[in-house]
Amino acid sequence: MLKMGIIGVGGIAQGRHIPAYLLMPEKVELTAVQDVNIERAKEIAEKHNIASVFEDYTALFNVVDAVTICTPNKFHADIAVAALEAGVHVLCEKPMAMTAEECQRMLDASRKSGKKLAIAYHYRFTEPAQVAKKAVRNQEVGDPLVTRVEAMRRRKVPGWGVFTNKELQGGGSLIDYGCHMLDLALWLLDGPKPVEVSGRTYNRLSKTPNQINDWGVFDTETFDVDDHVSAYITFEDGASLFLECSWSANIKEDTRHLSISGVDGGLNLYPLEFYQPKHGTFMTTTTKADHNENEAGIAQAHNFVDSCLGNAELVVKPEEALEVSRIIEAIYKSSETGISVRLS
Repeated sequence: MLKMGIIGVGGIAQGRHIPAYLLMPEKVELTAVQDVNIERAKEIAEKHNIASVFEDYTALFNVVDAVTICTPNKFHADIAVAALEAGVHVLCEKPMAMTAEECQRMLDASRKSGKKLAIAYHYRFTEPAQVAKKAVRNQEVGDPLVTRVEAMRRRKVPGWGVFTNKELQGGGSLIDYGCHMLDLALWLLDGPKPVEVSGRTYNRLSKTPNQINDWGVFDTETFDVDDHVSAYITFEDGASLFLECSWSANIKEDTRHLSISGVDGGLNLYPLEFYQPKHGTFMTTTTKADHNENEAGIAQAHNFVDSCLGNAELVVKPEEALEVSRIIEAIYKSSETGISVRLS
């Protein structure tokens, strides 16, 4: 039985992590919660019969075997490192941290302590992603050449929480939403080494007064993160990846797209289809697979708990999450400097 603590009891903790852990009472016990809003922490603890509530997250480490970190991005690294150094396993919400340097600190602490460190890129656990991964490993695509990624929302800037606060989050649509699709693409490509990144970030629309927004109200004057990003990534093997993400694009409808064009075939994730030249013609295979994030969150929780108990291998490894953050950091740097960024 794994004793689990939740650090930060906001929307993602209440909507994904706590419900998932409650579905596996044979494996995990929700033992403690911590939040800077102690009254909210007490409410959540009472609602779910969680025994302990803490104001100081370091005190929580004494009564748990593992923690799930659901705080703003700014605090991911310090909390994760402290937990790992205290001998506690960590599942940290995405992105791994604000910078690649912070991610490296987390990775080093995990390696030194021998404790598990997972990052909550739950898109990997969706059915389309799992099937596509098997197909790529089975050489259905062959050597990948060009990957296209879109994570586009029409006028849906999050009007709650701290999503539009650069000091606390480190960025906007890219570090919040685009990171999921970037991680998923790199995982399907089996972790190619990026060598050059060119990117541009925008927030002009969200700084313009009187905008229509489907996801609540935000302050256009204090908005200081990206709401639209484009990037081009080149890998060591010559393959390339196009990325576009947005919270607030003027487009017809929300779009989630990931496709890979390879030497022997291609795939599209939404809907899940495979394209291959076979039998003297062009074959298209369509597979029914739902992008169900609730089921993915449950699968993610099982994988983390089972890994902590020594019964499974982590699906999302910290080294991979660090690479996602390195690329995100390079996109922001490229936009700031106006030139592409070389990665060693």
